Amino acid sequence: MSGVLLKLPGARTAPGPSRAPGEQRPPENPWRRILPRRAADPYLLAAALFAAYATLSVERYRRMETRSWDLGIFEQVVRAYAHLQAPIADLKGPGTNILGDHFSPVTALLAPFYRLFPTPVTLLVAQAALFALAAVPVTRASARLLGRGPGLAVGVAYGLSWGIQRAADFDFHEICFAVPLIAFSLEAVLRARWRTALLYALPLVLVKEDLGLTTAALAVVVAVRARRVSPVAMRWALAVAAFGAVAALVTLTAVIPAFNTTGGYDYWSKVGGKDAAGPWTAWHLKLRTLTWILLPTTGLLALRSPLLLAALPTLAWRFLSSDDHYWSTDWHYSAVLMPIVMLALADAVATARHSPHAWLRAYAPRLPLCAAVAALALTPSMPLAALTEPATYRKSPQVSAAEALFSRIPDGATVEADIDPIARLTSRCRVFWVGGARPVTPSYIAINNTDGWAGDPVEYAAALHPGARYTVAGVAGGYVVLRLQG
Repeated sequence: MSGVLLKLPGARTAPGPSRAPGEQRPPENPWRRILPRRAADPYLLAAALFAAYATLSVERYRRMETRSWDLGIFEQVVRAYAHLQAPIADLKGPGTNILGDHFSPVTALLAPFYRLFPTPVTLLVAQAALFALAAVPVTRASARLLGRGPGLAVGVAYGLSWGIQRAADFDFHEICFAVPLIAFSLEAVLRARWRTALLYALPLVLVKEDLGLTTAALAVVVAVRARRVSPVAMRWALAVAAFGAVAALVTLTAVIPAFNTTGGYDYWSKVGGKDAAGPWTAWHLKLRTLTWILLPTTGLLALRSPLLLAALPTLAWRFLSSDDHYWSTDWHYSAVLMPIVMLALADAVATARHSPHAWLRAYAPRLPLCAAVAALALTPSMPLAALTEPATYRKSPQVSAAEALFSRIPDGATVEADIDPIARLTSRCRVFWVGGARPVTPSYIAINNTDGWAGDPVEYAAALHPGARYTVAGVAGGYVVLRLQG
């Protein structure tokens, strides 16, 4: 019958015209091979960020531009763990157990890697990997909520955020373990995987003493999100919140004092008290930092998400402190906040779709791209901009000469040193902070006397250790090494 298609039982209708015999298959789109699959976006971004962070910190180490004694302290701790010894950090004072200063047993996880590669570079590379790893849950969760493009934009905004860049540029700190744990926990919250979210939050109590309160805050976020859909999960979340708060209290009042020679917690003196900078300056700096945390990163939209509750403990102890270092945007103190504000942004954008306010429905979808653009625009004034400068990859003759000088100090020697020589010696010597070695009289003293701050090095050594006699063992590039006589 003309014009009538008969469909027999069980027969299938062809989806489209079939090719005639000998007809060639249409050419494959080459872009399918070039462009990554959507699922690969978070991992490719993380790989690129890892390369950037690692290059930044390792090249700074090569140029001997260490910013503080923290890298040396943590290398002493990880070196002790790698040799199955107590975590003694002589830089904090001869024989000081670091668990009496900050409770960060999580750093023991680096011991196997350090045993294979006994160098501070191992710590710097590990930190870069942990910061980059957090980009995976941030990007993945954001893409699931908002789509591939906006999700990738949020991931870029995280990776280039000022808080992460500052931390990657600051030697090494234990909080690098907290950043991916928080990111994975909040990703699980956004997927309504309550148990997973709580399991990622629990190890934070082993990262640093104050992060038990962040464990509690993350559990409260779970309880808020789960209260209507899973009463059982809400009860478990409240139990974890109580555990986190109790763990922080016990760590501060019992565990740390048990390892501290004074029987207390040395940082209580920094909580409360009179602000040295004056009340107006203090609140000005705190408000500026809070603005940096919320405005260029999220356009303030993160304030609409309950995920932001996870940031409150960190903000509280920083702003209640009388130490102005905690209030600023420098160093590593804001790194743990970056995955929180970025995932709070993604959550707020997703929920804004159902807002009754037309302006909010129009404003919110633009923010992921705006956050990424803001992070890119700020990067020329941030640490990662150094990757575009040829000087970043050059080691000066002065540094090479100083390294040759330090190599003359024998392995296992006791050395008193200031910031620059520390990280060149802690992998093979017992190192003390200059002026903090007593009652030990070290065999060597190594200092950077480029600007002449120590005056006559021999007289300076005699003032540090009355009765001991030191002579100059070598001078190179402004660095001086003195050797104990007799």
